[in-house]
Amino acid sequence: MSKKKICLIIVLTALISSFLTVAALVNLAGLGKESAGDLLRFFGVKRMIESRYVNEVNSTSLIDGAINGMVQSLGDPHSIYMKSSMYKTLKEHTAGAFGGIGVTMGFKDDKVTIISVLEGTPGERSGLKAGDEILTVDGTPVTEYQSEEVAMHIRGEAGTKVKLMIHREGSEDTEYTLERDIIKVPSVKGKMLEGSKMGYIRIASFGENTGEEFKSEYAALEKAGMQGLIVDLRQNPGGLITSCVEVADMLVPKGNIVSVVQRDGSREEYDSSLEKAKYPLVVLIDGNSASASEILAGALQDREAATLVGTKSYGKGSVQVVVPLFHDDGLKLTIAKYYTPNGRCIDGVGIEPDVTVNFTEDSREDTQLNMAKEVLQGKMSQL
Repeated sequence: MSKKKICLIIVLTALISSFLTVAALVNLAGLGKESAGDLLRFFGVKRMIESRYVNEVNSTSLIDGAINGMVQSLGDPHSIYMKSSMYKTLKEHTAGAFGGIGVTMGFKDDKVTIISVLEGTPGERSGLKAGDEILTVDGTPVTEYQSEEVAMHIRGEAGTKVKLMIHREGSEDTEYTLERDIIKVPSVKGKMLEGSKMGYIRIASFGENTGEEFKSEYAALEKAGMQGLIVDLRQNPGGLITSCVEVADMLVPKGNIVSVVQRDGSREEYDSSLEKAKYPLVVLIDGNSASASEILAGALQDREAATLVGTKSYGKGSVQVVVPLFHDDGLKLTIAKYYTPNGRCIDGVGIEPDVTVNFTEDSREDTQLNMAKEVLQGKMSQL
């Protein structure tokens, strides 16, 4: 028998086998003809690679690649397929302590930009700043990764090192070598502003313990005689919506906080049980206030419970879910968009402050905070 005939038989066998497999799946799942055709193409290619590729292939690796390709085809920087090591890293990060360098990142306009640098971390010690653009991680351009993969590659075991090529406006590109450390994330800090009855609470992110941390700081400020409050959400990249709602329940008057709307129109409503706001409130936001921080700011603005000061927020109005798969891997997928109480979807748009004040990095004074104090003083004087 000729080689041509043998090849033809192999191809036909692969196709027939794939067809039978697809037919069985279609029958079980009740799929239509179009889906059946797509499945036939998929299994046909898989079988062809397994039977004809010049080297031995691993079937699991093929499926991993296929899943990764499907997710990438969505064109959504917040949806990502995570292999086991990346999935483990994500779980450690969500739990509040992980090996990393202490920076949070934003993914916009095909760039990876540092949003904030946590105090007392390798990132701060090395001189990284908010606004720095990450070009490479250990010599690999970030363009070779899905956006949120970059963070997974920067994180790692404490004591190991990572090299970042950084672009900073007005400076030459510089490579930084940082030694990873265990990053413990206290997400809330509060204090009384000197010489005033104003309380100040900075929320760095919304982690698992943020609600309790905020409640504790809030209570301490009340004991110290607080008569008005400034909540600082600048450079807050967001986090868990549940923690955001816990904080909102202490600030937003009774009623809607946020609505999470899925593709089929189904809605999940989060409401506040607070009878009325206890203190005049001003909230600081900037271009790096994203996701859950925008939920809180938007709710307070729409419900007229606070005055927003600063610059327009980031504009991440989507909700992700993390789904564990079958090989210790996982899928992070955008499943919904959120809407403020007035029905605003700010995804890609952001929230405009009530009082716009640009931050001047070279200034010795925090002009945005100074304006927040001025606005809050005016609100307190009206009581």
